[in-house]
Amino acid sequence: MSLRSVVVVGASLAGLRAVETLRHEGYDGRLVLVGAEPHLPYDRPPLSKQVLAGEWGPEQLALRRQPFDDLDLDWRLERRATALDLGTREVTLHDGERLPFDGLVVATGSTPRTLPATPPLAGVFTLRTIEDSLAIAELLDGRPRVVVVGAGFIGAEVAATCRARGLDVTVLEALPAPLVRGVGPVIGAVLGAIHRDHGVDLRCGVGVAAIEGDGRVERVRLDDGTTIDADVVVVGIGVVPETRWLEGSGLTLADGVVCDETCLAAPGVVAAGDLARWTNPRFGTSMRLEHWTNATEQGVAAARRLLAGDGPGDPYAPVPFVWSDQYDVKIQVVGHVTGDDDVEIVHGTTAERRFVALFGRDGCLTGALGCSRPRQLMQYRRMLADGPTAFDGAVAHARAE
Repeated sequence: MSLRSVVVVGASLAGLRAVETLRHEGYDGRLVLVGAEPHLPYDRPPLSKQVLAGEWGPEQLALRRQPFDDLDLDWRLERRATALDLGTREVTLHDGERLPFDGLVVATGSTPRTLPATPPLAGVFTLRTIEDSLAIAELLDGRPRVVVVGAGFIGAEVAATCRARGLDVTVLEALPAPLVRGVGPVIGAVLGAIHRDHGVDLRCGVGVAAIEGDGRVERVRLDDGTTIDADVVVVGIGVVPETRWLEGSGLTLADGVVCDETCLAAPGVVAAGDLARWTNPRFGTSMRLEHWTNATEQGVAAARRLLAGDGPGDPYAPVPFVWSDQYDVKIQVVGHVTGDDDVEIVHGTTAERRFVALFGRDGCLTGALGCSRPRQLMQYRRMLADGPTAFDGAVAHARAE
């Protein structure tokens, strides 16, 4: 397939890395970058930390410090893709423009989940964009009572930032412990204890029945009938892949855009970032990752797959890596871990909040989680990259160090 026109839909991290890779590896045809937001590509992790804390402004979020001139892009900012036609090989934008393509990179990311039947009250937010973060930060200057719904990474970072500003913070988590489905009850309890150490009112195993107020949020009603007074509510209950515009396109959609192990979703169509679901041959399982490192690496891999044309392409087989900064603790996870894995603490102790836990399944090492132990943690990413490792052997090796 000859590539003379490539469209990249999604102007965030994965899309940017894709266009950079296309140019740097020799593609010299038309290259269109479509983004729903008005901004040039920017970094999202600081939105729940430095921007929310009032320490950074939007100008400090740029993902690319140098000018974009070398990429020779045909920009379509503040333009939403609304349809894809694989037959005519066109992307339709919300204003009716049709963009023809030989190659397409789908990188439209994800959208925050919202609580059902929540009225449009001032002071209730999800956190995904610069505008979201700046609006919340402005309200935090008034020293509000903050309620965070959801104790995943976004909710936990928001809570930590608000506590660092000296605010009263309540975190509501429907599960028995934070991240219990991902890291299990023991590590989940430790992550919860970190927040309680810093004065957060963390309530687990509770559900939100309603968010109430007269034009502005005033309280959160729980499913047991109790209420919590609130001036600001941040809902952080996960995201859904932004694939609505792809319905009926012919691409396979199943909690994301389904790709083969090379990121190919259809002839001449690849996907990258939050919405890409593919089988990672390193772990032999279907994955969809919502993390910064994956968006970077998969954007590159998807662009290279597009350039390979009718060739077989290289499998995308990363060792996943995610981190979260909360208070003075750096939480890092490598590999593919679940709440059902075997878990062993091999460095440090949970009591001192500085440790590394190894995760194993069916006798094999699957990953590791570290709290403020980056040097020890990263050796396990290298170990996983080298190939299958016995869980017991990894534990024994760590304890012999």
